Amino acid sequence: MDFSLLRNIISRYCVGEEIWVDSRTVYIGHKEPPPGAEAYIPQRYPDNRIVSSKYTFWNFIPKNLFEQFRRIANFYFLVIFLVQLIIDTPTSPVTSGLPLFFVITVTAIKQVGDIVVVKEDETFPCDLILLSSSRPDGTCFVTTTSLDGESSHKTYYAIPDTMAFRTEQEVDSLHATIECEQPQPDLYKFVGRINIYKDKEEPVARPLGAENLLLRGATLKNTQHIHAVAVYTGMETKMALNYQSKSQKRSAVEKSMNAFLIVYLCILISKAVINTVLKYAWQWSPDRDEPWYNHRTEHERQRHVVIRAFTDFLAFMVLFNYIIPVSMYVTVEMQKFLGSYFISWDEEMFDEELGEGAQVNTSDLNEELGQVEYVFTDKTGTLTENNMEFIECCVDGNVYIPHAICNGQILSAASSIDMIDASPGGYRREYEDLFFRALCLCHTVQVKEEETVDGIKRGIHQGRPTSFYISSSPDEVALVEGMKRLGYTYLRLKDNYMEILNKDDEIERFELLHVLNFDSVRRRMSVIVKSSSGDYLLFCKGADSSIFPRVVSGKVEQVKARVEQNAVEGLRTLCVAYRRLSESEYQEACHHLMEAKLALQDREQRLAQAYDIIERDFVLLGATAVEDRLQEKAADTIESLHKAGMKVWVLTGDKMETAAATCYASKLFRRTTQILELTKKRTEEQSLHDVLFELNRTVLRQRSISGLSVDCLDFGLIIDGATLSAVLKPNQEGAGHGNYREIFLEICRNCSAVLCCRMAPLQKAQIVKLIKASKEHPITLAIGDGANDVSMILEAHVGIGIMGKEGRQAARNSDYAIPKFKHLKKMLLVHGHYYYIRIAELVQYFFYKNVCFIFPQFLYQFFCGFSQQPLYDTAYLTLYNISFTSLPILLYSLVEQHVSMDTLKREPSLYRDIAKNSLLRWPVFLYWTCLGVFDAVVFFFGAYFLFDNTTFTSNGQLMTTNTQMMFGNWTFGTLIFTVLVFTVTLKLALDTHHWTWINHFVIWGSLLFYVIFSLLWGGIIWPFLNYQRMYYVFMQMLSSGPAWLSIILLITVSLLPDVIKKVLCRAMCPTATERAQDHQKLLPGSVADVTPLSFCRSCKGTSADSSHLHLGTAESLSLCRSDPLPQKLLAHLAEGGGTDLCPLSPYMLRLSGAGFAYYAPGPETSV
Repeated sequence: MDFSLLRNIISRYCVGEEIWVDSRTVYIGHKEPPPGAEAYIPQRYPDNRIVSSKYTFWNFIPKNLFEQFRRIANFYFLVIFLVQLIIDTPTSPVTSGLPLFFVITVTAIKQVGDIVVVKEDETFPCDLILLSSSRPDGTCFVTTTSLDGESSHKTYYAIPDTMAFRTEQEVDSLHATIECEQPQPDLYKFVGRINIYKDKEEPVARPLGAENLLLRGATLKNTQHIHAVAVYTGMETKMALNYQSKSQKRSAVEKSMNAFLIVYLCILISKAVINTVLKYAWQWSPDRDEPWYNHRTEHERQRHVVIRAFTDFLAFMVLFNYIIPVSMYVTVEMQKFLGSYFISWDEEMFDEELGEGAQVNTSDLNEELGQVEYVFTDKTGTLTENNMEFIECCVDGNVYIPHAICNGQILSAASSIDMIDASPGGYRREYEDLFFRALCLCHTVQVKEEETVDGIKRGIHQGRPTSFYISSSPDEVALVEGMKRLGYTYLRLKDNYMEILNKDDEIERFELLHVLNFDSVRRRMSVIVKSSSGDYLLFCKGADSSIFPRVVSGKVEQVKARVEQNAVEGLRTLCVAYRRLSESEYQEACHHLMEAKLALQDREQRLAQAYDIIERDFVLLGATAVEDRLQEKAADTIESLHKAGMKVWVLTGDKMETAAATCYASKLFRRTTQILELTKKRTEEQSLHDVLFELNRTVLRQRSISGLSVDCLDFGLIIDGATLSAVLKPNQEGAGHGNYREIFLEICRNCSAVLCCRMAPLQKAQIVKLIKASKEHPITLAIGDGANDVSMILEAHVGIGIMGKEGRQAARNSDYAIPKFKHLKKMLLVHGHYYYIRIAELVQYFFYKNVCFIFPQFLYQFFCGFSQQPLYDTAYLTLYNISFTSLPILLYSLVEQHVSMDTLKREPSLYRDIAKNSLLRWPVFLYWTCLGVFDAVVFFFGAYFLFDNTTFTSNGQLMTTNTQMMFGNWTFGTLIFTVLVFTVTLKLALDTHHWTWINHFVIWGSLLFYVIFSLLWGGIIWPFLNYQRMYYVFMQMLSSGPAWLSIILLITVSLLPDVIKKVLCRAMCPTATERAQDHQKLLPGSVADVTPLSFCRSCKGTSADSSHLHLGTAESLSLCRSDPLPQKLLAHLAEGGGTDLCPLSPYMLRLSGAGFAYYAPGPETSV
C-alpha cells in the first residue's frame, strides 16, 4: 500500500512549515555540500512508483462506490433500497436492489539525487537533468511520442560544466546541488539552477530550463548513452501529474436529463402524497380500517397517526419508485462509450499522410457535437496546412524572389532578381549580406545528416548522404531553405559556433552567445552572436507590430508597404532587424540575462523584462513573405457549417490583412460580405464608444430593412486584440457609455462571420467565454492545432484538436482530435447529428416506458383500498428495465439512421432541425409523458373492463364470463404487463428508420424472451421460492382466445394516436428531415453516390459523345444522361455551344480558369 501521500501530508503540516517551500534542493549523488556552504537538510521524496490507473486494489470498492452514488439517480435508489430493508414495504428489496446492483456493476494499477545512466532506445525512468552525453557537443536526441504525440527528434542540452564527463568515475566526482521548482504538470516549463562546488571556491551557478530536463516516458534516440540526475520521481514526475483529469464538461442532454428527473421526482412525491392522504381519508370511517389480511400487529395499529402516515408515505414511494428510470443512466453510459468507436472507426476520417484517424478523448460529449452553434477556429495549421513555402524577401525596400522568371528564363538559385533596382551599391550590398546572415543565424533550426527513423532512411539524395533541416516551427525551416535558394546556406551548429556558406562559397563562423527565444507575447525572437572580426551582433525577427515600434532607422515606409501588400495576398510576413552591440552593452545584456535565468521565482517575468531592455534601437533590414496554403476542402467545410446554421469565428495571432485574405479564400467572407472593422486604427480616429454605436446602428438598420428575413444579412466583423481588450475592460470611462460587452455581442449576433486577429492565447479563451456567457447560452466548439489554442479548447463546450505540425498539445487537451480541418464537417453534420437524435430518443423513450409501467400501479391503488398492493409480480418489477425493454433501445441508440450519411453531408441545413436541443425541449417531453399516461390508461382500463363480469366456479374460484379466464390479482397484472411490454417495444419499432438484421434479432428476440421467461417462471415450481403466486397464471391467460384478441386490441389502440399524429404532421407541416426522408425513399440507392453539395469540381473539357466530364485532376466523373443538367449540358456542348453557357444560366454555371464549374438551382447537386 502506498503511504507516500499520507507521508507528504504529515511532513508538510506536522514537521514544520519551512520544509514546504516553492523550490527544492537536490543533492547530486547524495553528497553533502562543503562545510559552510549551506545548511544540509535531508529530504524525503516519493519512490519511483507511478499509479496511472484511477483505482488500486485497495481503494477500488470505496472510491468507485463514492463516484457512483454522487449521481442523484443512484443515490435515490440506494435510499429506496434502504427504506425497503428498514420498513415493511409492499415490494421486496430485491426489486430495487438488483437493478441498482446491475447499474453499479456495469458502470464500475525512488530516490531523488540518484545519478542515472540511460542507453539508446531506453525510456527515461523519471524526470532527469542532463549532465553529459556520448555526443561530443553534449547534446542528446529524444522522442516524446508517449507524452505529446510528437514523433520528431528533439534536442536537449547538457550543462556546459559537466558535458565533458564521459565515465562514471568522472560523473561520480561531481559535487553539486540542484535548486528547482516544486513539481508541476506543464511539460514545456522548468525553472531551476545548478550550483557546482569546486574545492573551496564559491559555487558556480548555472541556469536550468526545459531544454535540460528529460521527461519520464520519453525515449533516447541516436545517442549511445547519457548521464543524468533525477529531480522528480514517481507521482511527482510531469507525466504522472498529467494523469489528472481536466475539468468535467457536461452536455446539454445531460442537463435536460437531470431537469426531467426532477420533474419525475416531483410526480413521484405527488403520487405518494395523494395516495397517503386518500388512504387515510378512506379509512377515516371505523368500518373501513385496514383489512385483517394485511397482518398488522396491534402495536402497529396503536402507533401515532403521524408515524403511520410517514411510514405509509415511504411505502408508496417505494411502490412508485420505478417511475425514475435508474437503468437509463447505465444505458446512456453504454451508448456513449460504444458509440464513440464509430468516430474512431470512420475510414473517411483517416489521414494517409499521418497514418492516423480521429480520436475520442472523452465520450461524454458525443451528442454535443450535434448542438454546436458557434465554431471558433485557429487559422495557421487549422484552416491552412502549416506547410510554409518561401515566396520573397524585401531587403531595405528592394524585393528578391528566388527562381524568378526573367525574360522567359528561370534564374538560378544564387542569381536572385532585384525587382526594383538592378544596380546594387556597396551600401545596399552590406544590408543584403546582413539580412541574409540574420535569417541564417536567427532561428532554432537543427541540421541532421542521414539517419534512420522507424526503419526509414532520411537525408539520402541520389544514393549520397545529404543534410536536411528540422524545427518545431515550419516558418523557420521555410526561411532557412529560402536563404539557401538565395545563396546563403546554414551548415551546422558545432561547438557553439554557427557556420554558414555565403554566396561566394566561403564558410563564415559566428559564435552563438545567447538565444532570446520566441514567445507568443513578444511575438519575436533574437540571437546574440560574435563574428570572426569580434563584432557583437543582435539579430531579431518577428511580427511587424513587435518590430516597427523598436526600429530607429531603416527604410520603414518602403518595407511596411511591401508587408501590407503581401498580407493582403494572404502571405505570412516577418520583419528582420539588427543592432550592433559594444563590449559594454554586451556585458550589460549578459548581466540582465544571467540574473533572470538564475531566478527561481518569476523567471518568465524577469526574462521578459530583460528581453525588453535588450531588444530595442534596431536598424530595420527588411521583411520576408512565406505562403501557407489553405487546407484541402477547408472552404467547403466552412460553407457547410454556415448552411448548417453555425457561426464561424476565426481567432488568430496573424495580422489583419493576412487573416482577412485567408477568410476570403476559405469562404468565411464572400465578396458580397459587408466588412465591419473594429480595430485599433479606427478607434484612434474615433472613440471606441462612437465606433461601437455606429456599427450597432448599421447592423440594426439593415436588419429592420430586411424585416424578418435575417438570412439576407451578410455582415462580417474584424476586430483586433487591442480593441478587444478595451471592449472587455470591466470598468468603462464615463457613466453614459453603457456596457460595451453587450453592444459588441449585439453586433456579433448580426454578423455571419467574425475575424479576431492579433489575438493572444488568453484572449482566445476570453472570446469563447464571452459567447458562452451571453444570454442565449449557445453551445460553442473550439478547434486548433497548437499549444496557443489549448486555452480556448478547454474553455469551449466541445474542444477539438488538429493533429498538426505544431505538436500534439492541442490534440492531448481536446475532447476529440482529427487529422484535418475538413473532417470537422462529417464530425458535426453526420456523427453529431446521429449522436443527438439517438440519445434524445433514448432519454424520452425511457421516461415514456416507465410512465407506461408505473401509472397503472397508481390507478390500481384506487381499486385496492390504497393498501400498497403491487400490481406486478416481483420478477416483472425487477426485469422490466434490465431485460425486457433494455436491449432494443440500446441498439437503436447505436445504429439508428433516420436519414443516410450522404444526405446529411449533402444537405447541411438538416442540422438546423436538431439545433438548440429541439428534441429534448419541454413540449416534446410533455408529449412523450402524456403519451405514456394515455397508454397506461388504455392498458389498465382495457384490462379492467375485460374482467368486469366475473362468476364463481364450482371449486370456488373466480372466473370472467366473457374470457373464461381465472380471475385474480396476478392474472390482471400479468395481462397489463404483457400489453405493456409489447406496446413499448413496438413503439420503438415504429420509430426505427434504419433496419438491419440485428434490429430484427433484438426487437423480436426481446419479445420472445419475455414470453419464454413468463412460461418458465409460471410453469415450474421453483424450490428456492417460498411462494408460487405466478404458477400457471401466464399459461392459463394465453389459453383464452378472447384474451389474445384483447391483447392485440389494446396494443393497437395504444399505438394508434402516435401513428395518426405522425401521419398528419408529416402530411401538413413536414420538417426538412422528413422531406429528406421522403426524397430518399423516392430515389433508393442513388443518394449515397452523389458527392457533397458544396464540393464543386472544375472541368477542363468535355466530350459530347460520352457521358463523362473530364476533370482537371485527370479523373473523370460519370454522369447519368437521364439527369436534366447533364442532358442540357451535353446537348449544349454537342451543338457547338463552347463556353457560351448563357442558355444554361438557370443552372448557375460560372467560368473557372480554363474550364468551368456549375451549380444546380435549389437543392445543390454536384456533378
